[in-house]
Amino acid sequence: QVQLVEAGGGSVQAGGSLRLSCTASTFSFSMGWFWQAPGKEREGVAAISDSIIPTVYADSVKGRFTISQDRAKNTVYLQLNNLRPEDTAMYLCAAGRRRTLAPSDYPNWGQGTQVTVRS
Repeated sequence: QVQLVEAGGGSVQAGGSLRLSCTASTFSFSMGWFWQAPGKEREGVAAISDSIIPTVYADSVKGRFTISQDRAKNTVYLQLNNLRPEDTAMYLCAAGRRRTLAPSDYPNWGQGTQVTVRS
């Protein structure tokens, strides 16, 4: 079982930026960020691994969000730029064995950090 701890959420004006971090208790091949708004399904935002093509993004965040990692610290980051009100959600970090955006591919989850974007 991998323990994951997220940090960095908050409230920001539209157009602003935030940086989320997620620290894992141990190494995992793939780590991903997901979001979930009230009443909606959990969706993949971005994922990263050590594969030849290391990152994948949801179309709605391409060019605005950047996922990165520091393997020495077992930490993955999500830089959120040009935030929009529709980005408001609970952001959750997950660890798994496949670099996908499918929540079902990730058996280990953090508690999440709230991001609120004010219009």
